[in-house]
Amino acid sequence: MTKRLLALIVFAVSVFPVYWMVLTAFKPTKEIQSATPTFWPSFTFEHFVTAVSAAGFWSFWRNSLMVAVGGVLLSLVVASLAAFAVARMRWRGRKAFILMVFVAQMTPWEALLIPMYVIARDTDMLDKLSMLTLIYFMITLPFTIVTLRGFIEAIPVELEEAALVDGASRATAFRKVLFPLLAPGLLSTSLFGFITAWNEFAFANLLIIKDLDDRTLPVWLSSFSSTFGTDWGATMAAATLFMLPVLVIFLVLQGRVTAGITAGAVKG
Repeated sequence: MTKRLLALIVFAVSVFPVYWMVLTAFKPTKEIQSATPTFWPSFTFEHFVTAVSAAGFWSFWRNSLMVAVGGVLLSLVVASLAAFAVARMRWRGRKAFILMVFVAQMTPWEALLIPMYVIARDTDMLDKLSMLTLIYFMITLPFTIVTLRGFIEAIPVELEEAALVDGASRATAFRKVLFPLLAPGLLSTSLFGFITAWNEFAFANLLIIKDLDDRTLPVWLSSFSSTFGTDWGATMAAATLFMLPVLVIFLVLQGRVTAGITAGAVKG
């Protein structure tokens, strides 16, 4: 009983800010500015209309989608090959490589702000979405390698050996035998990578993107209140729209994502 109560308390504390955000998005302006809080509003969609009609909304949406999807796809391609090499091959420096991947995964992103800025400046990549895509690729790569490595090790090596005996090359065995079996692992890692890139704020705001037309949704949301003054309804509506795609994708794919993470954790 105590555990259930604690679980409910943690759930309430975690969910309440999201609930209040969505609630405020549907409240009329009078209720938002009222000194007495209301927990069930008189629903209105005017704030969503204001958010969608804001200058640059769809451009920022496109920018966020482009850099998040681009970074995740690059990460999946490179991590699949790296995880296969680590899980199935024995080569000099393998243990050191695995250690470096774990170190990169544990390194806080904030520690990389200045090095990334210097690299972007020296390569003339400042203020470009392509640089932001590469940064998101770098951020999501270690987690993807670690997860796919465990998933590959959970797949019986006999399946690949049978394909090799039948005359397939190692590349063909990977592409036709191993890769299709990686679907749950690819799905789970790509979803978590997409969420990470979709929500990232520091690199896009502080260092990389200065051109207003190339900014992403998190950066746009940070300046949304100044654009609309005290229009908290429009701000919360924009935040709700920003959260909605990832939430829907996660709810639809929740079972497969859980299965992928569990399978990827079977071996180291």
